Amino acid sequence: MTALPRGESPGPSATDDDSVVADASTDSPAEESAAGTDEATTEASDDGTDDEAATGGETADEVTAAAPDGTDTDTDTDGTDEAAAGTDPAAGTDGSAGGDTAAAAAVSEAEAELAAQRELLERIEKRKAEKDGPIPAGTKLSGPAADLLAAVRAVESGEKPGAAFFDSPAPTAPRRTVPAPPPVRERAPESVRAPLGAAPEAVAAVAAVLAAGGAPESLAAPAAGTLGAQAADALREDPWQLLSLPGVGPEQADGFARALLGDACGPDDERRTAALVGWLLERAALQGHTALDATEVRAALAGRAVTDPEAAVQHAVAEGVVLVFQDGPEDEETEESEDPAQAPDAEADADQGAEAGDGREPVQVFLGLDRYALAEESLADGLARLVNACEKDADWSDAAASAPSPSAAELIRTAAAHGLVAHTGGEAARAEPAALIAAAGGLGLRALGATHSVDGRQRLAEAVGDPSAAVTLAGLLSGTEGPGRDEEGAVAVDLLVVLDAPQLDVETGAMLVEALADGTRLVLSGDPGVLGSAGAGRVFADVLAARACPQIVSRTPDPGPIGELVSGIGVGELNQVAAPGREVVIVPVRDAGEAVHRTVQLVADSVPRAIGVPSSDTQVITVGHGGSAGTRALNEALKQRLNPGPGQFGGFDPGDRIAHVPAPGRTVPGVVVSADAEGLHLDCAGTPVVVPQERVEASVRHAWALSAHQAAGMRWPAVVVVLPGDAAQGLSRPWVYTAFGRGERHLSVVHGVDQALPRAVAQSPAQDRTTRLRTLLEASDG
Repeated sequence: MTALPRGESPGPSATDDDSVVADASTDSPAEESAAGTDEATTEASDDGTDDEAATGGETADEVTAAAPDGTDTDTDTDGTDEAAAGTDPAAGTDGSAGGDTAAAAAVSEAEAELAAQRELLERIEKRKAEKDGPIPAGTKLSGPAADLLAAVRAVESGEKPGAAFFDSPAPTAPRRTVPAPPPVRERAPESVRAPLGAAPEAVAAVAAVLAAGGAPESLAAPAAGTLGAQAADALREDPWQLLSLPGVGPEQADGFARALLGDACGPDDERRTAALVGWLLERAALQGHTALDATEVRAALAGRAVTDPEAAVQHAVAEGVVLVFQDGPEDEETEESEDPAQAPDAEADADQGAEAGDGREPVQVFLGLDRYALAEESLADGLARLVNACEKDADWSDAAASAPSPSAAELIRTAAAHGLVAHTGGEAARAEPAALIAAAGGLGLRALGATHSVDGRQRLAEAVGDPSAAVTLAGLLSGTEGPGRDEEGAVAVDLLVVLDAPQLDVETGAMLVEALADGTRLVLSGDPGVLGSAGAGRVFADVLAARACPQIVSRTPDPGPIGELVSGIGVGELNQVAAPGREVVIVPVRDAGEAVHRTVQLVADSVPRAIGVPSSDTQVITVGHGGSAGTRALNEALKQRLNPGPGQFGGFDPGDRIAHVPAPGRTVPGVVVSADAEGLHLDCAGTPVVVPQERVEASVRHAWALSAHQAAGMRWPAVVVVLPGDAAQGLSRPWVYTAFGRGERHLSVVHGVDQALPRAVAQSPAQDRTTRLRTLLEASDG
């Protein structure tokens, strides 16, 4: 990204690409590094953000207020689209006398430190010199020691009697003065740390190997970073290690191997089959699975021309590429077999036994990557520890009696008696965890709430009435937010409430539980109907399914027409709702081009004029990134209408709405402020962030239009959900539930999928993630 002065012609404006969330190789920012984990998970295909799509100068067509099935009930006519002139905010702010004063202060502090060091060295030398000479008795004493010596000498000389010193009052300790508080400093911009690159010589060596195998040279740096300094030798010995790089598929790896090895390789090469097994599980993790049924893995291998999938799986297990687990009646005896390479045979043995009629049920065999297996086991153990270590006889009855609702009172009473509690409910139910946090704080406990997004943190802080009582989960784990850690390294809290719990992946969940001390109460709260986490696992759903703790179901419904509509979707019904204030509006369209046109019209004109919500508070949500009405197309059109500009800062202009993705699975909305040699300057919910130039393309996208996965955990005053005809395959009940529930005051649905929408809502949401956490929790409970 090149910072260009305004007015110069830049190169072609940056186009959005899925690497902002799909690149699992990107390092976490500095705020994530303290958490001690490598977030190698990536968001599902929904996860990207781009600029809004817009066309300028159109007149406002009819806006139909209707039920989601497309039935017209009322119209909103006239009005022309106002051209939204893009404004350039100040490129930055200088405090008065900021630059010179700061520089002078920095120099003076450095000089002061050097002077202090010189003074210390002089004192040390002086003391050494004094020690070398004779020391007269008592001449080096001071304070009480000198007084005691004088008293002894006075008694010895007969000047004073000894009794005169017995009743002497003890010397008064000098009063300590409270140090002046340090001056409040303005918060410095957060700098996103660029990932450390591999050594140039290692990259060059890898590039030579890639060239010999016909692979693109652009893979050299990622390969050197992933495989280490000996990446070139590793690729020569095992060309299929190329599969470990993002974006590389089996076809590319096979071609690379044939070019390097010639006739020495084949489809059943053990190096190939082991790499394929690992690749299959990595792809499954991107879809949320922490394990796969061995039968599915063998079928996938057969589809990749492996003639003996069973042997291939056993070899991968023996080589430690994957771990094997068995789920069934023989769990306790066979889960950890002495010879894991032979564990898949147990499935065949059990099947034969069942066919023979001996009454045994088949044993289901799962394969998993060690990182997710260890995370699930650690999480299950940690949750069991919290359940057992909690004080059971706490009396919070007075706090419960003053709770604002019956559901809040029930949550307070349950949290008093249990170390782990699950709480479910919609947006309105978030007031109940807030009441619990306030009640616990009133009891003198260190109570804290953690949310998935910055927006969620702000809403929780308002509900509790205390900004210090709310943090983001990422900030809490990294140490940049919250009370910090105690002397034993645990988070210094007595009660932690995690809101947006469905967004909790298994690795983050394990990190969180490991950071809590014995006796800490943990409450997981969220809406089970929304889309799941971007990372692997389904922690909240597994805790609920395993019944590992008490579950409090909120009886507080979401208010208004939007709440009524979303509540119906949650049970599989797409109902017509009365919307006298145009809270819900349906805009039927025929094709994707019309969908883009009407979306821009709604954001730029109709919603601000008819609803009173400005364009800056209106969020567009669509199904995917690609396509003629995906996030890319919508963002491009909306930028042209709302903030036109040449993209002078690597495709961005001051005032552009953006989404910063500091790590896979995390989306932080913000606005572009300026750019300079340091990078792109952003304002992310009041926090200044500087993204280095080399990281802009990978971690910053326009964000007038988002996917539903990215929008999870956030809300806006008005939301426009775009459903073009080609989006029908991407619809599901959780997707519709999540997208429709992001609007607080207004929801517009640009509807072009006909009957696909009610069908998607009516279909029962499948358990589309394979995990082991539920089994582990049930085993620990038993």
